[in-house]
Amino acid sequence: MKFQRTRTGFWTKKLSDTPTLEVERAHRLMSYAEEFEDRWFWETDAEGRLTYLSKNVAEQIEMFGIKTIGEPLASVFRLDQGDAQHSRSLNFHIVSRTSFSNYPVRGVRGLSESWWSMSGRPWFDNDGELKGFVGSGTDLTKTRKQEATIRRLALTDSLTGLANRQQMQDNLSGLLNGSLRTKPLCALMMLDLDGFKGVNDTLGHPVGDSLLIQVAERLSSAVAEVGIVGRLGGDEFQILVLEDRSRESLSRLGFKIIDEISAPYSVDGYSITISCSIGISLADADSNPETLVRNADIALYAAKASGRATCFFFEDEMLANAQRRKKLEDDLRTALSSDQFKLMYQPIVATQSEELTGFEALLRWTHPTEGDIAPSEFIPVAEDCGLIQQIGDWVIRSATRIIAELPEDLRVAVNVSAIQFSNPTLLSTLANAIAESQIDPSRLELEITESVFVDNEGRSEKTFRALKDLGVRLALDDFGTGYSSLSYLQDTPFDKIKIDQSFVRGAVDPRSRNSAIIESIVALSKALNMETTAEGVEHQDEIELIRKLGCSHIQGYVYGPAMDITDIIPKLRTGSRKMPAIGPKRSRSPRMSLVRSTMMTLNQDRKPVVVRNISETGALLDQVGDTTEMLGVTVLLDLLQHKLSEAKVRWVGDGRAGVEFHEPISLKDVEARKDGFSSTRQSA
Repeated sequence: MKFQRTRTGFWTKKLSDTPTLEVERAHRLMSYAEEFEDRWFWETDAEGRLTYLSKNVAEQIEMFGIKTIGEPLASVFRLDQGDAQHSRSLNFHIVSRTSFSNYPVRGVRGLSESWWSMSGRPWFDNDGELKGFVGSGTDLTKTRKQEATIRRLALTDSLTGLANRQQMQDNLSGLLNGSLRTKPLCALMMLDLDGFKGVNDTLGHPVGDSLLIQVAERLSSAVAEVGIVGRLGGDEFQILVLEDRSRESLSRLGFKIIDEISAPYSVDGYSITISCSIGISLADADSNPETLVRNADIALYAAKASGRATCFFFEDEMLANAQRRKKLEDDLRTALSSDQFKLMYQPIVATQSEELTGFEALLRWTHPTEGDIAPSEFIPVAEDCGLIQQIGDWVIRSATRIIAELPEDLRVAVNVSAIQFSNPTLLSTLANAIAESQIDPSRLELEITESVFVDNEGRSEKTFRALKDLGVRLALDDFGTGYSSLSYLQDTPFDKIKIDQSFVRGAVDPRSRNSAIIESIVALSKALNMETTAEGVEHQDEIELIRKLGCSHIQGYVYGPAMDITDIIPKLRTGSRKMPAIGPKRSRSPRMSLVRSTMMTLNQDRKPVVVRNISETGALLDQVGDTTEMLGVTVLLDLLQHKLSEAKVRWVGDGRAGVEFHEPISLKDVEARKDGFSSTRQSA
């Protein structure tokens, strides 16, 4: 028996000059495998040069000008660099005469979209002399492309086609550690859509999805080559801004994005308008992914809290505020069960008769270690963390129990947040509280702000009708400060409009337009058969004006602050309803209304407070905390550039304090120190 090399390049046994059936069968099987099974074969000589390569692969490689037959195997194929399991090259096995299997390979050039798997082994003659290598291969191209598609889908948002959360995390880490070879990272932007929930609630999720697709297109266009855009989920997006850019440049980019997102959309026949808020965190050499994302998130929250449709850069004080909010959130969770909440009641007085007609129930929180915490500080936290529903239910139950103890001609008003209003359980909570207290439902008045019409447009009509069917009274609170529309008054069965204190302030000044605004609101209310309450009245000359303008009710410090009603219930049952005015007779000098955080020093302790109103001689401080020991004490306020202002505390209550400056200050100097706060000069 002898061995013979066939024309196909393979050595076969030869029993005679005529090929055996076995050899013919092997040839047929090899041809079939080459033609129909994406399998191919190869052979080299002892030096590793190709002596045979299946036609289907040879033609594919030679299309790119690469020679095959006679060329070293390692110069035609190269190990796939993306494969970590095979570290030894093809040439290593040729030189060392060792077998290899399932080596992923690619062409040396031009064949970036083709992959194969190769196996081979050396073969020797009867004398043990190396004759070359023989082996086979299979096409991996389809498999590799499928794997690439799966990887791409795993890192791509399926709705918008943008990078998803995982891809953005990978990009961020790669930019910071240098493994992603691109322009350096400058900043991280977190973006959240304003008003998107209302679109989903009123028009449905398919419309919301179509809107998100358009938002993604606008974002990609606005950012372009400046950075990488991704969708983290819901209506939250992230932008990695590349190259070194100034704060001014980043700010321009942020507001450009806001302008693009805020332009009207056309979706399935609907014209939709939304906006967005942006938080920006600057990157530096010491940045890490977790801190950058956290800081941008904190800045985003500050942007949304400031009124939305704006962008904020992260500042260190924001972190302190966020930590403060987190602590308040944790403490709020135990406040209800620990009996830390209470309701205080502020009188509401009939303007003409000056008789008490009812109260507004105001929520107060006495913290076990911090004392009184202002509602303006903890209510937004409760809304954000989802506790406002439980707190609101407690307020309703507590107020109805007090109503049951009051004389039957007195009402109590409670505030209902937009979140609480949109919850389907509101009606059952009210019905159960009214039934348990056995009160006339008309003695309970719900104060609702205009925000319910924005966030709850699709369901508000039904809810209002159901509330009126239940028999409770409805009051539109803070009228004129939010999303005022006459259609709300026309379509909604309100019993009362509460005129915001911003219109009462300065109304007695002949130069102010506030009195004309109050008069117009009163006329409108009378035409719609609604009562009116002027809020925040502090001075007796304001009472005279409000009475003249025809407003039906007055509420404010002029008749006293909120009080613990349990102490006066016996007097209310037997005494007169007359309420004497106890506020100052005249309004103060011109001042500014502002919202500004500053520092107050009390007994060598510095703490943040909010200045809400300021004149040349005094100011109103909010969020001052425990006020029990402040009355008559001198404090220092950081109001002017490079100068502290001494002031004496003249009155305290409800987490607020009124202070009188030792020396008059210049409102121009206060106004000149901007520090990011807004102010409006007016008279009071």
